Amino acid sequence: MTEREAGAAVEAVFRIESARVIAAVARIVRDVGIAEELAQDALVAALEQWPRDGVPDNPGAWLTATAKRRAIDLVRRREVYARKLAEVGRSLEDAPPPESTEPSGPEDIDDDLLRLIFTACHPVLSARARIALTLRLLGGLTTAEIARAFLVPEPTVAQRIVRAKRTLARAGVRFEVPYGADRAQRLSSVLEVVYLIFNEGYSATAGDDLLRPQLCEDALRLARVLAALVPGEPEVHGLAALLEFQASRTAARTGPDGRPVLLAEQNRARWDGLLIRRGFDAFQRAGTGPYSVQAAIAACHARARRYEDTDWSTIAALYERLLALTPSPVVALNRAVAVSMAQGPAAALELVDALAAEPALRDYHLLPSVRGDLLARLGRAMEARAEFERAAELTRNERERELLRERAAALRED
Repeated sequence: MTEREAGAAVEAVFRIESARVIAAVARIVRDVGIAEELAQDALVAALEQWPRDGVPDNPGAWLTATAKRRAIDLVRRREVYARKLAEVGRSLEDAPPPESTEPSGPEDIDDDLLRLIFTACHPVLSARARIALTLRLLGGLTTAEIARAFLVPEPTVAQRIVRAKRTLARAGVRFEVPYGADRAQRLSSVLEVVYLIFNEGYSATAGDDLLRPQLCEDALRLARVLAALVPGEPEVHGLAALLEFQASRTAARTGPDGRPVLLAEQNRARWDGLLIRRGFDAFQRAGTGPYSVQAAIAACHARARRYEDTDWSTIAALYERLLALTPSPVVALNRAVAVSMAQGPAAALELVDALAAEPALRDYHLLPSVRGDLLARLGRAMEARAEFERAAELTRNERERELLRERAAALRED
């Protein structure tokens, strides 16, 4: 293996495993900022050793073990640790184990990733800072990718993350899963974090691949854990149902060459029936909140055996309800798409044009993409081509860019 190949392998593995490495180390050092630094140290060690010694059989375990060793060394060097060790002395071996400060029962969860999410979602942070920090630590997203998800400038996200880590350190926030009222207080932020992580895996904002399956799997697993943890929370089941439905389409969303396949062209026989059934099971316990409404939209797609059978009128009505619950230009854009299928492209074009002045959508590639599709359906090929070309310039995902350029080129040929 060449040095370049080994370096690429290190980066790919770290992208996937960084959250687990950080979570495992945070349990030792009790500081997410320091844990991230130690994980980065392990990455540097891998970049130095793997090109020479080869990629280990279990690269994720190698990174975790390396980071843990450095964490233990750091703890041992801390003055407070040395002082406590001197005070305890030899009696440490004979002392009974301390009683756990956390309850041991049906609600107890030994999951470092979940601990990491709840720590990053601590109330001492603003809601935006909680989400940005958790996406950075758990999802391994860059600040640029998080900024894309939030539709805000990259420096803003970078500042949020730095300040969030400092705030957690100053407050001495414990690395734990909260209990009682504290858990309920943080749950909404946790749900939003899991939702955004899944979205980044389902439709990557940047890079050469449309999908990042590991992020989808992590988000889906955490949604299931949360559903078991708080079975009486309808929105948790709503989120779980939504992610199950969305994940069921993964295999059909790209072709053999990794190129995106539009919903209308997907082979629904490739949709995962087990995940769809799990989605409907979770949906039965969902409520009326935003995630539950989105799950209802996804359920409409799951019920349609063919694209032509989709109940677009119901979907448009559900988006209307979602827009009332969570006013957002992105939700309004999605509603316009549903309206175009239920009432025709002309009705939808008026809605899309009304969104053109929204600052949050100024650099959002799906706005010109949707507008291009509507114009093409109305026979306005030249205008549609220009919109697809603009959308291709705005997206940072190479697969989406290829698809948009193809759609523009097809209109040029016509």
